[in-house]
Amino acid sequence: MTSLHTYHRGDGLPVVLLHAFPLDHRMWDDVAAALPATRPIHAIDLPGTPGHDDQLPPPSLDTSALRVADALAGAWIERAVVVGLSMGGYVALALAERHPELVAGLGLVDTKSVADTPEAAANRLRIAQEVESAGTVDAVRPMVKALVGETTLAARPEVADRVEAWIGAQPPAGVAWSQRAMATRPDRTRVVADLSVPVTVVVGDEDGLTPLAQAEHMVAASATALLVVVPRAGHLSAVEDPETVADALEELAVRAEQGA
Repeated sequence: MTSLHTYHRGDGLPVVLLHAFPLDHRMWDDVAAALPATRPIHAIDLPGTPGHDDQLPPPSLDTSALRVADALAGAWIERAVVVGLSMGGYVALALAERHPELVAGLGLVDTKSVADTPEAAANRLRIAQEVESAGTVDAVRPMVKALVGETTLAARPEVADRVEAWIGAQPPAGVAWSQRAMATRPDRTRVVADLSVPVTVVVGDEDGLTPLAQAEHMVAASATALLVVVPRAGHLSAVEDPETVADALEELAVRAEQGA
């Protein structure tokens, strides 16, 4: 089963947060704390995270999206603002494609709608094999320097230490599973274009993994998207500047409630 973690119960339209790779729901703790306590706020641990790495199905982000749908149904959530960062954004797009009725608004944070290049997909598969063979997550520990922006690394090294600890807590089998699932995902730009609900695209201006050009690509595809650039933040803008990201997501939730 996929775990749903509730930060606030509140009233109104729920916000559901989907985490990046190779992390889990804890990366959203500070954003959830910055969102209004009057709004239902939930985060979901995707397949492969601690406690969710046994008897994994064949790798697929569509499977992750279906498990998100099941988690929402189990919590009696019929419609929500769905927000995903990086891999969480890929899963949010898969959910919007398969279950558009669940998505009242879409937040795409430091992510992209295009598929991996053949070279990037091959690298994911190589790392998956390496992690699996070694039985450790050592192959992905260096990712912290790509995930966290240069300004944060220099001025607040404790943020990088926190991210590194989260990475170290991930099960090797889950890391391998997620890499293989991401390697096979399709281009979902069409999903962004077809959505009629409000969309907000957020990107750190120091994000080197899914840079501003990828955010602009999604905004250009959508008739309803707004772009928010987070200054002095990298790929984990939600961890590096949770207040700015929370403000963008609350604005998205208000637009979704208003049907704008």
